[in-house]
Amino acid sequence: MKYEFKNISRCNMCGAPSHTAKVLGKRMNQSQGKNPRTKQGISTTILKCKKCDLIYANPLPVPESLDQHYGIPAEDYWTPSYFVYDESYFKRQIDTFFRLYGQEASGLKVLDIGAGIGKAMISLKNRGFEVKGIEPSKPFYDKALERMKISPDDLLNESIESARFPSEYFDFITFGAVLEHLYDASESIKTAMGWLKPGGLLHIEVPSSNWLIAKIANLYYRIWGLDYVTNLSPMHEPFHIYEFGLKSFAENAKINHYEVAYHQFDVCDTFMPKLLNKIIVPYMQSTHTGMQLEIWLRKK
Repeated sequence: MKYEFKNISRCNMCGAPSHTAKVLGKRMNQSQGKNPRTKQGISTTILKCKKCDLIYANPLPVPESLDQHYGIPAEDYWTPSYFVYDESYFKRQIDTFFRLYGQEASGLKVLDIGAGIGKAMISLKNRGFEVKGIEPSKPFYDKALERMKISPDDLLNESIESARFPSEYFDFITFGAVLEHLYDASESIKTAMGWLKPGGLLHIEVPSSNWLIAKIANLYYRIWGLDYVTNLSPMHEPFHIYEFGLKSFAENAKINHYEVAYHQFDVCDTFMPKLLNKIIVPYMQSTHTGMQLEIWLRKK
């Protein structure tokens, strides 16, 4: 894979100078395992913003083409079980939208950014929304049309940077496990806010920069005298560019003119032995140190 390494002068979410950020360590262009010293590859430095807790790479590896990351067959990116649609898919998120927005779905317009194979679009349509989607990966887009029978009138094979929608058109926009893949997260939020009606809701699910398991893994490296970290994967699957803190959005709200309507931290996987999970999972739940941050932003 070919990359251009761009120097980052400021935090993408709050604008704090990068020279004031904390250096966490370095990240290789592959899975590092228990002993990164046995592997050869390219690494980049990982920083954590002291102002808003955003974790990012500096320099930032930007691929020659996004096809390097997402031009692969959908079957190579997701497990076989992902291709089975279940009616409960995205149900919790839709229920949360109704609770926060306070209206029935009839006539409400929603946009799914990074729609993948279109499963959330199906669930949203089944609940009465008028649904549009964006998916930049051609293999994923094709699979959405072929496997999930998504209409090409409803799903655009474009990136958020190239897509065009009317201003203040949507009631609900979702970035489900997408924002961490976008190189300019703040600008992507700004674009989505432009398409959102005043009072509309933007739903985001991203990796948390306060995940306990990452801290444990990083401590393991330190004990062995290694300056590596497990945060991010900018040059290998799943190609995460950022990890976000709650403060990342609190600070970005001042720039992009929204308010945080609701948030929660989800534990998800721990990648730890089952016996340890009995201790770690409750601790993560009580300390909000789970793997994923789900956040809802309301346009002012």
